[in-house]
Amino acid sequence: MESPFKGDILKGKVALLTGGGSGIGFEISLQLGKHGASIAIMGRRRNVLDSAVASLHSLGIPAIGFEGDVRKREDAMRVLESTVKHFGRLDILVNAAAGNFLVPAEDLSPNGFRTVIDIDSVGTFTMCHEALKYLKKGGPGREPSSGGTIINISATLHYTASWYQIHVSAAKAAVDSITRSLALEWGTDYDIRVNGIAPGPIDDTAGVSKLAPEEIMSKERQNMPLFKLGEKWDIAMATIYLVSDAGKYVNGTTLVVDGGLWLSKPRSLPKEAVKKLSRAVEKRSRDVGIPKSKL
Repeated sequence: MESPFKGDILKGKVALLTGGGSGIGFEISLQLGKHGASIAIMGRRRNVLDSAVASLHSLGIPAIGFEGDVRKREDAMRVLESTVKHFGRLDILVNAAAGNFLVPAEDLSPNGFRTVIDIDSVGTFTMCHEALKYLKKGGPGREPSSGGTIINISATLHYTASWYQIHVSAAKAAVDSITRSLALEWGTDYDIRVNGIAPGPIDDTAGVSKLAPEEIMSKERQNMPLFKLGEKWDIAMATIYLVSDAGKYVNGTTLVVDGGLWLSKPRSLPKEAVKKLSRAVEKRSRDVGIPKSKL
């Protein structure tokens, strides 16, 4: 689809994205780059980073990838420092790294719950905390009168209640709270705008293909006000709006991009199908060397 924004709306800006090498995160990376920004991507998988950076380079977008885990403060500090050293400044931080899997609460271990909290909530705060000195007005490469902007990718699960995603629901509720609190404090003190985006079901993403296969989505489509899945492009366009001057007076808001689905009553999901998915996730995790205790 053709963007409604001018191609140079982010010219001269530098953006760092966690989880920016695949899925929604990569589409945000791509569209920020197409609209003039230089892109740094942080992720744990070198092959994903290399593929994403190569794709951006093929379109003439300045880009670099850094291996790192948002749960580790030392990684956050290193990647942020390296980004500013490479591009000279930082204007935009997008926290898109996340963990998720379907599992009934009775089958979820405390370690599994904690793992998602650590990635989504603690990881988001850690990245924001370490980025402050680069994003605040007068920071490295920045004007003395203006600050940068932060986007935290959230969800709508916790607006009502979520089937078999108690860990993610709790983590994203914390992310929304982090967004509001930092917007209040850092908007006042440092002219940094902090906003969130809460995607609904987005087509061609792991969130749909792995967490909501057809036997589940067929029921969900009947409950969608727009009767269709969203696109990764929709989330990227919302991001451009919020980080550009078009959203210069928007702060502390989590923009819901789900076609109005969260307004509907949550439907019961087939428990046996969810258990089957949960076992499949556990098997994939064992195959890549993640201990069962972490699930």
